[in-house]
Amino acid sequence: MSGRIDIETIEKIRQRIRVCDYLSVAQLYLKDNFLLERPLIPDDIKPRLLGHWGTCHGINVAYANFRSYFSDDPNFSFVLGPGHGFPALQANLFIDGDLLRVDPKATLDKNGISYICKCFSWPDGFPSHASPYTPGIITEGGELGYALANAYGMVMGHSEKTIAVLIGDGELETATAIDSLNLRDLLSGSNNGRILPILHLNGYKISAPSIYARKSERELNELIRGFGFTPITVDGDDTEKFQLALAKDIKNPFYIMKTDKGYGGPNRYHEAHQIPLKNPKVNEEELRAVEDWLKSYGAIEILNNLKGAAL
Repeated sequence: MSGRIDIETIEKIRQRIRVCDYLSVAQLYLKDNFLLERPLIPDDIKPRLLGHWGTCHGINVAYANFRSYFSDDPNFSFVLGPGHGFPALQANLFIDGDLLRVDPKATLDKNGISYICKCFSWPDGFPSHASPYTPGIITEGGELGYALANAYGMVMGHSEKTIAVLIGDGELETATAIDSLNLRDLLSGSNNGRILPILHLNGYKISAPSIYARKSERELNELIRGFGFTPITVDGDDTEKFQLALAKDIKNPFYIMKTDKGYGGPNRYHEAHQIPLKNPKVNEEELRAVEDWLKSYGAIEILNNLKGAAL
């Protein structure tokens, strides 16, 4: 594990987030023209739009930062709670070549990009939620609340393991998730590995405000301290400070990662939970908005050079 932070590392993390955000949006919307080699037309848009954009950016931020910081640790794992944000998870598995190990069609090139984007939420393709088809998935992506308990089970008797666990702020309202915080006391012995919880505080659960996002910072921090953790708040979109937070030598850290719900999407649908623009196939204004949204990531050049690149 390396705690060294430099400009090149920060830029790689930022590029990775941009690429994975782009791939997340492309999976939700496109059935063709995946690298925007020409202006979008209605036939490029899937006939049925299904999936969850709102949590995707936060997933990509957490995955990129932890993956980079623990890149030298072969015993590090990342556990995702909000599996409904599957486009983001699949984008990261694709970029790292993890998907290719189990699916020869997921090649790190234009064909592979076309494959994962077109087949997302598509007949005989990939489901809209994480599922057992996905490497490492043990519960269906709509089953929220189990991630932390599963992670603690994974480190039992494995002192060498470190597992980061991303928990949605709506997910933490489930009885299973909040009660799993007590496992820190039960599994704190030296024979067990280390758990790094990350609360994704984006403010909303489906269409309602989340309880934890409406608590004061002091109230939320005291709740977390009550379970024996040390709360550390990070701005998800400040990559350098995120890396510095991970480098701090703190006992039992509990990261509170703040990103806006649906960050990066069209402004008027900024806090969307599922699909922000629902009718781009029949609405020219929305079609151009999707195109502008995709272009805003500046990811095409990175994706064109994807093969053999270490993002």
